[in-house]
Amino acid sequence: MTSTLLSLLFLLFSLLTPTLISSSPVLNPQEVVQEVNRKINGSIARPRRNLGYLSCGSGNPIDDCWRCDPNWEQNRQRLADCAIGFGKNAIGGRDGKIYVVDGDGDDDGDDDAVNPKPGTLRHAVIQDEPLWIIFARDMVIQLKEELLMNSFKTIDGRGASVHVAGGPCITIQYVTNVIIHGIHIHDCKQGGNAMVRDSPRHYGWRTVSDGDGVSIFGGSHVWVDHCSLSNCNDGLIDAIHGSTAITISNNYMTHHDKVMLLGHSDSYTQDKDMQVTIAFNHFGEGLVQRMPRCRLGYFHVVNNDYTHWEMYAIGGSANPTINCQGNRFVAPDDRFSKEVTKREDTPESEWQDWNWRSEGDLLVNGAFFTASGAGASSSYARASSLSARPSSLVGSITTGAGALSCKKGSPC
Repeated sequence: MTSTLLSLLFLLFSLLTPTLISSSPVLNPQEVVQEVNRKINGSIARPRRNLGYLSCGSGNPIDDCWRCDPNWEQNRQRLADCAIGFGKNAIGGRDGKIYVVDGDGDDDGDDDAVNPKPGTLRHAVIQDEPLWIIFARDMVIQLKEELLMNSFKTIDGRGASVHVAGGPCITIQYVTNVIIHGIHIHDCKQGGNAMVRDSPRHYGWRTVSDGDGVSIFGGSHVWVDHCSLSNCNDGLIDAIHGSTAITISNNYMTHHDKVMLLGHSDSYTQDKDMQVTIAFNHFGEGLVQRMPRCRLGYFHVVNNDYTHWEMYAIGGSANPTINCQGNRFVAPDDRFSKEVTKREDTPESEWQDWNWRSEGDLLVNGAFFTASGAGASSSYARASSLSARPSSLVGSITTGAGALSCKKGSPC
């Protein structure tokens, strides 16, 4: 191949690459909200048809897309077409090979952060090519340092009981198109002051990490679905530093203080472009606050079940837009903690103009949601043309939240 042809191919790749990893915000986020609501309602209205496969008709369009197919294991990558919301275009490793993690070197405490052994989770996630990563058997993976993911990867725990636990956990930093599905993430610790590899060609020095379950730092097109998360050093799922195009769905979160931070700081203006969908999650026992805690961006919180909090459920600062639809909020018995919402360190004269609204939410045991700003007026007009599923159905819609016990040859 001539050098001229090689140069032309490189130029073509360079021109195409930005379109593959673009993290530009959706110009009209209400249209994405409307599409989510249309899919939720469509999964009830057409319970037997979904992408040509048998559908459950549960009202959860993500699950209806794949869970009732007994042959899910024969076409795992089809899951990548099932996301909704701002992270719907996260394809992960859909267009790549299947990579089987065999557990040898993963669950025996032999994690090597610089020279990972083939067949380990760390070796899989750092590769440059798209990969759909699955697991040969049940395993508990205790990492010695952060798991730094490369772009176009799916971690798919279906068919095995996979725990990433007891050490530093998952970091999605300046990469795109990542799907994390069907694993347990818990007891995550700080890492750092160490060399860690992030690609076959590069490793570098890492400072001390926060100890999040999933840390998204400047990442885009990320989907975290059907994971069980608990008891980490800092956040369960944190997204900061310009991260966007994210969907967090069908997860079961328990036993944790600061659950989910979305936005780095009030002064980090790049987070104005952050757009996150939070759908069909169960916020359960032992949670305290930040479900989520938002800054600057646009956040659609739809059909989640909030059965426990100690301080508040949804908080924010720096004028985020929070659009809550069809959630169930069960307040704690403490009469001083009944409010769903919390504006952080901001006078009412300022936050009264922030667009926080509640539509069709079920408020139980004295729970109350303090709305502000445009409410249900023009700012949300398009989003309101279709509603989420009724909040009274949230318990059944989220009954399968968390990592599933999927068996080959059977609906999941």
